[in-house]
Amino acid sequence: MADLAVKIIYLDDADREIPLPAYETSGAAGMDLRANLADRGRVEIAPNARALVATGLALEIPRGFEAQVRPRSGLALKHGVTVANAPGTIDSDYRGPLGVILINLGDAPFVVNHGDRIAQIVFAPVMQVGWDLNHPLGESERGTDGFGSTGQG
Repeated sequence: MADLAVKIIYLDDADREIPLPAYETSGAAGMDLRANLADRGRVEIAPNARALVATGLALEIPRGFEAQVRPRSGLALKHGVTVANAPGTIDSDYRGPLGVILINLGDAPFVVNHGDRIAQIVFAPVMQVGWDLNHPLGESERGTDGFGSTGQG
């Protein structure tokens, strides 16, 4: 049984033969997202270019949760292709199309074909905070030391 129920729909122009995201192993944190292109074609991403790749899906995420769109490590290692705004956040009140912003950091054009696995989606709880202004900050071991102050390694 799932820990969280998330409503999902195929968009009108989506290919319903493309499977919904699913966990590939019992210990997986993320589910693979696939390209679901309205024209059933392909998207070519030139080196150092970005593209918004459609998934053909829309979600209704329960309040108190977010979805994070993360890179697939194999695409990053083999081709230099990653998610440009990693992790991309999908808020619980967003109902629009789910797209993935891919960037090609490699040195050759990269082709995304209809149905290719392009990213992964991970769901996580979120908290909204209130600011507590005009109170002194407590002491810590690190103090006010900046970036890199905890050493090498």
